[in-house]
Amino acid sequence: MRLFRSQAGLKAINVTDLFREVMFARSRVYQMGPPTPLEIHPMLGDWRMLLKREDLSEIHSYKWRGAYNFISARLAEAKENGLVAASAGNHAQGVAKAAARLGVQAHLFMPKSAQRLKIDSVARLGGEMAHINQVGDSYDEAAAAALQFAQDTDSLYVPPYDDFLVMAGQGVLADEMMTSPERPEVVFVQIGGGGLAAGVASVVKSYDQSVRVIGVEAEGQASMTAAFQAGHPLPLETVDIFCDGTAVKTAGYLTYPLLSSLLDDLVTVSTNEVVAAIEELWRVARVLPEPSGALGLAGARKLSGELAGLKVGVILSGANLDFRRLSHLARDIGSSPGRQAYFQVTLLERPGAMLAFLGAIKPIGLNISHLMVGQFDADLAYPIIGFEGEPERFVNLKETMAKCGYEFKDVSSRPDLPFRVAPFQPRLFRLPFAAIINFPERPGALTEFLERIAGVANISYFNYVHTGEALGRALAVFSFDSDRDREIFLEDLRANGPAFTDLARDTMEALGLGPTFLAAS
Repeated sequence: MRLFRSQAGLKAINVTDLFREVMFARSRVYQMGPPTPLEIHPMLGDWRMLLKREDLSEIHSYKWRGAYNFISARLAEAKENGLVAASAGNHAQGVAKAAARLGVQAHLFMPKSAQRLKIDSVARLGGEMAHINQVGDSYDEAAAAALQFAQDTDSLYVPPYDDFLVMAGQGVLADEMMTSPERPEVVFVQIGGGGLAAGVASVVKSYDQSVRVIGVEAEGQASMTAAFQAGHPLPLETVDIFCDGTAVKTAGYLTYPLLSSLLDDLVTVSTNEVVAAIEELWRVARVLPEPSGALGLAGARKLSGELAGLKVGVILSGANLDFRRLSHLARDIGSSPGRQAYFQVTLLERPGAMLAFLGAIKPIGLNISHLMVGQFDADLAYPIIGFEGEPERFVNLKETMAKCGYEFKDVSSRPDLPFRVAPFQPRLFRLPFAAIINFPERPGALTEFLERIAGVANISYFNYVHTGEALGRALAVFSFDSDRDREIFLEDLRANGPAFTDLARDTMEALGLGPTFLAAS
């Protein structure tokens, strides 16, 4: 979006004063930790990424800077009554580390939904100085409890973003960028409440007004975009938490006027664009950020057409990624806009129908990433097939399917797709054989298998997703018109592969195939 300019509230914090405070903050921040590297990576599109590696700090996030600057500047108050903070994870880690370093008791309120990785890290960093309270299902509920506790105990509340000292501490990382031998010509900075962005923008513009600063928000949590549109901060009705590190319901009342004055642009990015940025950071720099840590690159990718020949500052703001999320992220890799689509195709329910369809579309050169088949009609099949490839190939795919007489519809936006639902009617399965099939992940492997079985077997159920491994696994059920066809299929499968695991009877019963399966075994 192009910005809605506003001067309202700029008197609350003067940019010159904030920049001056960043200079003071350097001496405090570097008592806690050293500067982080600024790496240079050539990117496709003829631009260079200057990657600020905040993930290499002890808490694997930039949040320690603002927390330590705030607490050390107000140390007498902190020691008198202790500290209170609310956080989904990274801010709490910064406060915990600062509290341990400065010998201050800290009560840290985190939502019950906070990642175990971050909770454990807070406990480790804070030691006996950190007291963790898990309250509510969201950051806002935890923050409300923290504020009430601070009021009741007269403790010093450490704001996560909407504070002069916190913004100044975060701004030190931009000072490191702007004083490096390779100074960026444009900087993309992620926005949650706006503390990082305000600190970064004030420093960048103080050094060089010509350097563009572009804020990046995730769709579903774009509280700063909402503030710009309304002319003041206002709460979002709901907040998407995929990028949990920037999931803020209301933009800061101090950060909003600063950013409305300092930002050159503000863009929003989708979950798919964030996932694609995570994958690119792994591919280019071999780093694995948490989703909010990749927001900057997601914004740069979105505007890459404007970046040719430029040095582009991107902040990898955090890498506190729960290991259990990796499988979900890997599932979505490659699903950036235009590169992945799902189609439901109508086929005759008979052996060889799927093979004929795949043969018709093979020349297009698309990769099959998903295949979901469930027999629930005696005469027709309605498989859902996920394709990956260049956007122009999808035009060719639609033209080819129409030319060959196939009925189809684009179901890419169906909300049930991530759950991989393939409805089926077990009563339609004939002499079924069920197994987990391990296909080699190479072009043509599935088609070759279907060519071998076309004359004897029909696919009654098939659920496959590309995982990026050497082997792709599919849960499959095959039906047969005769015991002889079934035996021919099994003899060929055992002799020629692919490798498979025959599912046990209790699994068949769980799938609703018990009586039918037992009768055929």
